[in-house]
Amino acid sequence: MYTSLMNLPTYDTTGVNERIEKFCKRSIKKGSKIEGLKLALSMIDLTTLEGKDTQGKVEQLCYKAMHPHDALKNIPTVAAICIYPSYVRTAKNALLGSDIHVASVATAFPSGQSSLDVKLEETKYAVDEGADEIDMVISRGQFLAGNYQYVYDEIASVKEVCVKSHLKVILETGELDTLDNIRRASEIAMLAGADFIKTSTGKIQPAATMPVTYVMLEAIKDFYIKTGKKIGMKPAGGISTSKIALQYLVMLNEVLGQEWMDKRYFRFGASSLANDILMQLVKIETGMYQSSNYFSKD
Repeated sequence: MYTSLMNLPTYDTTGVNERIEKFCKRSIKKGSKIEGLKLALSMIDLTTLEGKDTQGKVEQLCYKAMHPHDALKNIPTVAAICIYPSYVRTAKNALLGSDIHVASVATAFPSGQSSLDVKLEETKYAVDEGADEIDMVISRGQFLAGNYQYVYDEIASVKEVCVKSHLKVILETGELDTLDNIRRASEIAMLAGADFIKTSTGKIQPAATMPVTYVMLEAIKDFYIKTGKKIGMKPAGGISTSKIALQYLVMLNEVLGQEWMDKRYFRFGASSLANDILMQLVKIETGMYQSSNYFSKD
């Protein structure tokens, strides 16, 4: 593992920001914009991760996942819903017959401050309840202390418990301080068996940003060149408008290419984004914006 962490690229913020600025200036024609909005909608993980979550709220979220906007024709459902382990079975039942995945956070989300035994037990519980995907958090304190082997071993142990469930590894990039640290954490997660790497829990600011996502996409590209394995990417938190989502898709296409333009390899962790996309699609179809009051609050 340590050999793979040597000679990693280093990043300067100015250079990365200049690259991001170019992605944000790409012009998109109307037809491509419509397809881009639908693609972004299909990549969303609708999420509720609050202490006041209830069975009814989760069931409502599942209904919205399957019926984003019944008045609009030919629009996709979202990719997944993301919830706490205690509501996995509720979600599986509510989504029965659909191809929408159930993702469950685990490993003492969002802090990660618990023992490995507790983290593995929580993961096993979510998997046994039927979770298709597990979103785990890394131990940021151990990472920042330079205990990279600890972080690697923990991810690898959780991966073993996941069995057939996909593992999304949350780096919580807002706590990693530097782009170089984010690149190193991405590398460790992929080496340890992550199926996806994910920016944030959504509980820490800053959450997802384009510079951070760019560095993680670069890590995925280099890992694919070395191993032939495709790793997915999930920016989460802070992506609330269609305009920003389309900029992320431009970046995704230019860094990783068309093969990654698919919900199997890219997700948005941004529930409020769904409503903005739907509002934009209604505007394109009818020429008028609908009030936000016409859309359920997630």
